[in-house]
Amino acid sequence: MNFSISAEAIDPEACKAQLAHTAAGACVIFEGWVRNHNEGQPVTALEYEVYPALAEKEGALILAEAQQKFKLETALAIHRSGRLAIGDLAVWVGVASAHRADAFEASRYIIDEVKARVPIWKKEYYTSGTSQWINCATRNSAESV
Repeated sequence: MNFSISAEAIDPEACKAQLAHTAAGACVIFEGWVRNHNEGQPVTALEYEVYPALAEKEGALILAEAQQKFKLETALAIHRSGRLAIGDLAVWVGVASAHRADAFEASRYIIDEVKARVPIWKKEYYTSGTSQWINCATRNSAESV
């Protein structure tokens, strides 16, 4: 179980290899990519700002919760920081479990909780030349229990 913040590009194949477990019968992977629009505005790039120590602590807590709730063999999540172009991989979540239902549910739980709780700020750059910072975390762990 590992949650990390990376300033470098995420290597999906290397991440997937870390999920291998002899007791796992299912693997579910979620990749979040930078898209070219948001809320009706054309986007040219994103920038993520993170306080890694705090973000990694909260991310590790989310993975531990997922393991308890969904009986996972292992899980891994990585979120990018810095400036990203359209099409770049911004977040990667992978889980391995004995059964597919737990794998699907855990994957959804992890990405939803990361978006809601991990303190990551996103700056969107628009084709109009303007930009806007958005706080990605919408609640903290104390509110989620």
